[in-house]
Amino acid sequence: MRLTNVRHMTLPPGRVRSYALRVADRDGSRLPVSFDQGRHVGGGDRAGSWMAIAFRLPEGTDPAALAAAWRAVVERHGTLRTVFSLEEDGHVALHGAVMAEGEWVEHDAPADRLTRDVVRDVFDAECRPFSHPSHRLLLVEPPADAEDRRPAIVIGSDHAHVDMWSLLVIVHDLVQCLDDIRAGREPGATMEPAEPFALHTALLDSRDPAPEEITRRWAEILDAEGGTMPLFPLPLGDLSHLRPAIVEVRDVLSGEEMDLFTARAHDAGVGAAALAMSHLTRVTRELSGAPLRAVFPVHSRFERRWHDSVGWFITNSVIECTDADPSACASALRQSMALGSHPLGPILAPYGGMPVAPGMFALSWLDTRRLPVALSDDLQIQYVSSVIESDDVMVWFIVNDAGLHLRYRCPDTPEAHASVGQWMDAVCAALRTPLDAPVPAASH
Repeated sequence: MRLTNVRHMTLPPGRVRSYALRVADRDGSRLPVSFDQGRHVGGGDRAGSWMAIAFRLPEGTDPAALAAAWRAVVERHGTLRTVFSLEEDGHVALHGAVMAEGEWVEHDAPADRLTRDVVRDVFDAECRPFSHPSHRLLLVEPPADAEDRRPAIVIGSDHAHVDMWSLLVIVHDLVQCLDDIRAGREPGATMEPAEPFALHTALLDSRDPAPEEITRRWAEILDAEGGTMPLFPLPLGDLSHLRPAIVEVRDVLSGEEMDLFTARAHDAGVGAAALAMSHLTRVTRELSGAPLRAVFPVHSRFERRWHDSVGWFITNSVIECTDADPSACASALRQSMALGSHPLGPILAPYGGMPVAPGMFALSWLDTRRLPVALSDDLQIQYVSSVIESDDVMVWFIVNDAGLHLRYRCPDTPEAHASVGQWMDAVCAALRTPLDAPVPAASH
């Protein structure tokens, strides 16, 4: 499983086609819009608002079977059968959609053009906030003389309908539906119905207001940043307008090294994420003199019934680590989960909504080994992000069986090159220090 973006992803050359179901009509239902969906879609129709996952299927996979399997996946997940619109008053609306038969569309992929550039053009055009639908399945068929004849599949969707966990669920379900077809069953016949994300939104909105201590802690962290979401603590240069984004992917620890890192964390009485935050806190303090303070996305799949559902189950929280002790960082992580477990609209209303400023700093940690979705290494999965302009710094940490990897994005300014590069170098070095610690003596 590889973390990448569309500018660096690996795809074979070959014939490129995409399949999209047709939205025949709205089904009449008006559905609740989550806080994060409203922010994202409210930003307007635009390219680069998508995320995707790429993988390989066995040689000889039939496109007709692939289309049937994709229809079954869309049928299983309610959010893939919804569309956004903008009302006259400027508010975002979400409606259920009636999906009709789709068709394969051929895309020009000349030999002198990289396949990933074709993919980017297709998703930039079709996987947008107000597209109907805003998701698409893309098939790359290598030529007959290719060393690896297995087709490559790339599934893209506007972010409003999916998160990274959801992309794994989609791949799992698509593979299962293909297995059903090969076995002569109806695609999806072996899977239980999935709960729709709109129900999750409604249940979250119906919760009681956040306790006073949650609201107060949010205010303390935002006020420490001058009333905005946390900012990267080192110079980023002129951010008076959006800049092309620098995106870099780094492999930090191998699988064996990550196992050792996790063991060191357990020796300290904490999880791997807390030990990592301890090192980030120390690096940030050494380089900037400031505590580690960042936007920290957390998932809201708190109940088992959401584990195999597709939707945007990630909401924004904040984390503040003032003490680099691993136990203190573990406490900060628990607090961050609590801060993100309540409806954000009322909490952030005094700030006019989520108060984003140029230079916003966000950290994400996802350990895919803990997800209830098991997928074969033969799929050669790649998580794929889009390429956009930005004025923020975002760092994604991904843990899988191959180790610890990170991807970061920052604005393309000389100052950001220097500051973020220095911070990333120091972080990567710090995350390797537990590997050099002596092994505790075995107890008898």
